[in-house]
Amino acid sequence: MKNLIAELLVKLAEKEDESKELVAQVEALEIVVTALLRRMELSEQNALINGIEEAMAEARPTQTVAERDAELLQQYLKKLLKHPRS
Repeated sequence: MKNLIAELLVKLAEKEDESKELVAQVEALEIVVTALLRRMELSEQNALINGIEEAMAEARPTQTVAERDAELLQQYLKKLLKHPRS
């Protein structure tokens, strides 16, 4: 029983490390996108945002992608593009 618990704790620690790595990657990408948006002219920003919004509108949830997951993605994109990091 102790071995089972130890194995589960090791797996949990590995998953936590993977999760931290993904969070760091997302934050890095957010910083990069924010920096790029700030260097763009307003008209270029709007064109980019409109293009992304159009692509998202065309990409409807399928059986392999849950509707809730698609909604979360749209919310995050809206937050990132319309209200970038300060």
